[in-house]
Amino acid sequence: MDGSIMSENSIVSTRTAGGIPVITESIPASASAGFLIAVRTGSRDESEGKYGISHLLEHTVFRETRNMDSYEMAKKMEGAGGELNAFTAKEMTGYYGIILRETAQVAMDCVADIVSNPLINEKDTELEKEIVLQELSMVKSEPESYVHDLFETDMWNGEQLGIDEGGSEETVAPLTFVDLREYYEERYGRPNLAVFATGNVDSGEVTEWAERALDGMSAKKVNERRAPSMPSAGFRYHDNGTDHVNIGFGFPTAEVSEGERAAASVLSAVLGAGTSSRLFQQVREKSALVYSIYDTAQNYSDAGYLASFMSCTERNVVKSMTQTAKTYADFKRNGLERGELERTKNLLKGALARSTETTDGRIYRLCKTYMTHGKANGAREALALIDAVTEDDVMAAADRILDSGRLNITVLGHCPDAVGSFDPSSLDI
Repeated sequence: MDGSIMSENSIVSTRTAGGIPVITESIPASASAGFLIAVRTGSRDESEGKYGISHLLEHTVFRETRNMDSYEMAKKMEGAGGELNAFTAKEMTGYYGIILRETAQVAMDCVADIVSNPLINEKDTELEKEIVLQELSMVKSEPESYVHDLFETDMWNGEQLGIDEGGSEETVAPLTFVDLREYYEERYGRPNLAVFATGNVDSGEVTEWAERALDGMSAKKVNERRAPSMPSAGFRYHDNGTDHVNIGFGFPTAEVSEGERAAASVLSAVLGAGTSSRLFQQVREKSALVYSIYDTAQNYSDAGYLASFMSCTERNVVKSMTQTAKTYADFKRNGLERGELERTKNLLKGALARSTETTDGRIYRLCKTYMTHGKANGAREALALIDAVTEDDVMAAADRILDSGRLNITVLGHCPDAVGSFDPSSLDI
């Protein structure tokens, strides 16, 4: 293995002899340890006819390995005070275990076994497929979260980023264990792997573990990604038969620098983070147009978006969108209020500080920043980025992002009269 590089925030970056990146954040006082193996493949890397395969594979590998089945693994992990889990995203798939520091080896063994030794047979695939199909159905019954999926699919229409992480019932149902095995052999291995550990961990021990467990795995394919074209304005209506309406209202963003991403996060927070935010006060508190409203900034490796999500009744759909657009426009025209920037930075820093108080929160942050942007930012670096954002930075982000010509709106609910008479081009931001 090569030498380690110690950053000022105590994050250590090494590589195994086979070149797998190993990122550790040692917290000696922690009573727990977390270990995560990430694979650089997700829904944006899937081919037509196989949408949802990353997610189905993530489920299926938990069923059985060459060494134990899921029940045996669960007993082993839980008996050692641990939890085993996984996630599928647009650009990565991750497998992790969080456990007591004194039983850390159990988590390391189980996570490595799942990634390097899954059976992926017909029985397990078909059983897990039934569970995934139920999950996909369940998501549609939760419109406040489902609207996020629809918004991205609508906005990135025709682009790989528009592919939902879970696929759809129509694309998942035909998948076979042969499809999963081929996909696994294609994508799971060097150089598509990265390893993360945090809590009461030792960098050298983690690197040696990664070498033993993963260096023998070699992927047949490295995903090639193309940055999406920036969408123009769009309006889509999805009638799900419910009388409560959920709305996604936002703008695509291109790849930008680390500092510009931080500025966009502050802008998003000014607009819609917390009950003191512009949108909450203007659209909910003063106008009573929505039940909920918030803003979020999402970043991928080469694109992203800034969007507001709100829920309201049919009679308030047009008024809510109009007031949201007006709040954006007022901000662009009049800028930040006195003390607003500092107050918003503190809000973001407080949320960040709270997220670092759990081992799973820390390890997910390490994984997300490294797999998305090639840099493992710890809490200290993230706080510094927020602190560095100036008023000019926030206003530059507003001018760059809040563009009527790229405003995308997704409406989910039963409101034909409202959307039938609505002209989104009337919204001037």
